[in-house]
Amino acid sequence: MKRTLFFSNPAYLSVTQQQLEISWPGDQQKAKKTVPIEDIGIIVLEHSQITITNGVVQAISANKGIIIGCDQQHMPASIMLPMEGHSELSKRYKDQINASQPLQKNLWKQLIEYKIHNQAILLDLQGISNKRLLHLKNKVTSGDTNNCEAQAAVYYWENIFDMPFFIRDRYGEPPNNLLNYGYAILRAVMARALVASGLLTALGIFHRNKYNAYCLADDMMEPYRPFVDQLVIDIMEEDGPVEFLTPRTKQRLLQICTEDVRIGGKSSPLLVAVSRTTNSLQQCYEGSRRQLSLPKLHHARTI
Repeated sequence: MKRTLFFSNPAYLSVTQQQLEISWPGDQQKAKKTVPIEDIGIIVLEHSQITITNGVVQAISANKGIIIGCDQQHMPASIMLPMEGHSELSKRYKDQINASQPLQKNLWKQLIEYKIHNQAILLDLQGISNKRLLHLKNKVTSGDTNNCEAQAAVYYWENIFDMPFFIRDRYGEPPNNLLNYGYAILRAVMARALVASGLLTALGIFHRNKYNAYCLADDMMEPYRPFVDQLVIDIMEEDGPVEFLTPRTKQRLLQICTEDVRIGGKSSPLLVAVSRTTNSLQQCYEGSRRQLSLPKLHHARTI
């Protein structure tokens, strides 16, 4: 299991003997810290006065890790990914590019079925009727031509939070800010796994925006979104509506990487589970399988 490091204060990051060395400019009383490079999966840089050497970038990239940069609003705004994630890169790119339309539509069907299923479980855990979503899940067709995803979303967002008139909107009222942050981390984690599986993140299954470099990550994270929603519900139950994201809240949201995820009866941290999902996608592209390895939310909550 790789570690996620979060930096919200000025820091100087360098590499010494395959160790990430962390020092604190202007604070001579604070001792330096070291973390083995091989243990790091994600680094989140939030403060504008963080200095990171090229040696760190090279070492993290070589270890298949990612670096997430935040903007002035302290929201994840950039992802630094390794350029090469697999030894069979050219072959896997060709398999992905040559994937047939029927296969793409079948993959999207699977993704939406699991997304709606997980949304239904989360509603049930909140004591809310999920019959509408279970009905829609069973109606999903190849390519979701009935647009069951959108129909499910309307009911889901109207009921998932104990808040009258809540609207899921990127720029809307809290807890939209919590959802935005959690989804941004999830997107980065999925992009990392896709690169490691030798896949092009820009070439999506359903998402096709020509300005989006992470269309495939946006596709593949769909069944995992309810795991973020569940974490946001836990935070709100403890702290109530969160107007401003504090370092503590962000650290809680970063725990999405270690959330317990079950795929095919086997449990693993989400950071590991997404790799199982992206590897199964690559196998679908090469023709060795037809079914994706996708997560199911637990009926028993873990807090």
